[in-house]
Amino acid sequence: MKVLALPIEMVSYTDNKGVIKPIRFRMQIDDNPMQVIKIDKVIVKETEKLAGNVMIVYKCQSLFDDTIKLFELKYDLNTCKWILFKM
Repeated sequence: MKVLALPIEMVSYTDNKGVIKPIRFRMQIDDNPMQVIKIDKVIVKETEKLAGNVMIVYKCQSLFDDTIKLFELKYDLNTCKWILFKM
């Protein structure tokens, strides 16, 4: 997987216990048009500290262009921002 660290727009679901589940996101790489990616499966969810910031890391898989791709999303609890970290 290649490190991208792109800010993304996320649609997520939060249950009544505060557990966040990502549903789909929108990203733009270089000058390409915006692309919507539906998250098919969250494989692993873990917490890490990156540069002093607590982040929730989601390792996910989705189907794009008829192939299954793995990627890593990070949610920064301090700033409430989503990052497509690796793809």
